[in-house]
Amino acid sequence: MNPPAATLDSPSRPLSKTSGLAFEARFSTPGISPFDEIEWDHRTAEITDDSGKAMFRQENVEVPKAWSELATKIAVSKYFYGDASLGKDPLKGGREQSVRQLIHRVTRTIADWGLADGYFADETSAENFYQDLTWLCLHQHGAFNSPVWFNVGLHHHYGVGENGGEGSWFWDPAAGKARRAPGQYHYPQASACFIQGVKDNMEDIMRLATSEAMLFKYGSGSGSDLSTLRTSREKLSGGGRPSGPLSFLRIYD
Repeated sequence: MNPPAATLDSPSRPLSKTSGLAFEARFSTPGISPFDEIEWDHRTAEITDDSGKAMFRQENVEVPKAWSELATKIAVSKYFYGDASLGKDPLKGGREQSVRQLIHRVTRTIADWGLADGYFADETSAENFYQDLTWLCLHQHGAFNSPVWFNVGLHHHYGVGENGGEGSWFWDPAAGKARRAPGQYHYPQASACFIQGVKDNMEDIMRLATSEAMLFKYGSGSGSDLSTLRTSREKLSGGGRPSGPLSFLRIYD
């Protein structure tokens, strides 16, 4: 059984009235789900340490038959959402059991957002895009970076982060300004790498520490240019000498 199509219910993403891209299917077969065109296998994904002790194990997971054992281990251990102790229903916090769930929640979400934001001329074009993007991921012709698999679609499909505090900043066209998302996965963090700067004052140094911590929280990496900070051989305005960039680099690490 294929995953159901999700609906886009975020009030901050109204359907666009502008013309968009007319997208024709290039890889998938119109009218046939890419999930139905391949053979599937049920496996146990297990990762062990040097002594052979299992650090991760999930049984009876559904993966494409053509996928290697390594691909199975990575996808299941790193990217499947949910807690196995809570069952197999992601809507209740349970763990995903199939690669089709993983790929569908990402590609369906991206296609739905594209339609809502005016990137596609009509629903048929958006569906063709979804089918092709699904086909490419399913056949391993391409793969997203880790934060996409970690975060995208969690709210769109499973309602994750609905009452978990504010999320990332996003541009609100109705308000004409940036504001915080009402939940942690409404506008999910999907970039793998960020480059940040810092001003030569304690407030901004600590602001950078917070920014890096939040980027790490959602699985991304951060590089920071600390060349703006005074060295340990210079002076502070209130007397004494600064600790230098390396001391703060230890905090960030």
